[in-house]
Amino acid sequence: MYEQMVTARYYEERLQEEYLEGKQPAFDISAGPIPGELHLAAGQEASAAGVCAHLRDEDTVTAPHRPHHVAIAKGVDLKRMTAEIFGRETGLCKGKGGHMHLFDPDVNFACSGIIAEGCPPAVGAALAAKKRASDDVAVAFLGEGAVSQGGFLESLNLASVHDLPVVFVVEDNDWAISMPKERVTDVENGAQRADGFDLPGVRVDYDDAVAVYETAADAVGRARTGNGPTLLEVQVHRRMGHFMGDAEGYRPEEDSERAQRLDSIERLADDLRERDVADDLDAIRERAEERVDDAIEWAKEQPEPHPDAAYEDVFANPPENWPRRSATTPSGGDD
Repeated sequence: MYEQMVTARYYEERLQEEYLEGKQPAFDISAGPIPGELHLAAGQEASAAGVCAHLRDEDTVTAPHRPHHVAIAKGVDLKRMTAEIFGRETGLCKGKGGHMHLFDPDVNFACSGIIAEGCPPAVGAALAAKKRASDDVAVAFLGEGAVSQGGFLESLNLASVHDLPVVFVVEDNDWAISMPKERVTDVENGAQRADGFDLPGVRVDYDDAVAVYETAADAVGRARTGNGPTLLEVQVHRRMGHFMGDAEGYRPEEDSERAQRLDSIERLADDLRERDVADDLDAIRERAEERVDDAIEWAKEQPEPHPDAAYEDVFANPPENWPRRSATTPSGGDD
């Protein structure tokens, strides 16, 4: 878990560096090697590492728009994920999905930029597992700002009615975009949403990887042994803004300082040292950083998609004789 967490933290620190290239001093969201938005999850690593430690490649995981730590913990191919974020042809989705729409069928991972969108697919995967009589499970990660969404609540209901092997993991980072939790959610403990659907709801009040691991063991074990769904909420601390370029004018300085102070990675490192199993922590961190740097350099060397690739992998292809603009076609012609 420590290796996954330091990998995710360093990965996002490096993505931040790459993303901001060419976007300053006047922030230009379209400039630089990573165009578009970028949502980072630094400070939330414990929830993903603690839950995914219990999962197999065959298990399904869905994540929200802040997905990198979950993807790394689930074992998504780091190089191809990075190429996708850079919009390259060899990315997980051929550079078409970007960082909010990663998909790796090799480890059954997907994410989406739509709030709570991952809940229905996770329930579907759990239903499929039950119909196959397998012991595979599904896990849906979401933010605390999504716990009143219809997709989430309907998924809880369906999972409970059919007694499905699915775990819902709410990452409570205190902020639903720029709104504090208490202004958008009527319950302080999001795990209480489970009460209305007759399923277990458990909250971990601090982002400690070991505490998450122990709590998730019960939830995943319950699902894998045919005993139905669980709702798990984990308190985490978002260290950065909602997105890169977020001025965070809505956020009190003391809240940012608290997030920096309550570092789950350092907490886990201290715990490992106390238990005298920390001899190779420096080597683990060095290995993680080397892996991240290699992935980023590899991704930057990959080719960008040809413009005609926009016509591939779509629901409806254009007519056979539909004129396509090539990379060399001048504007203003009969194309």
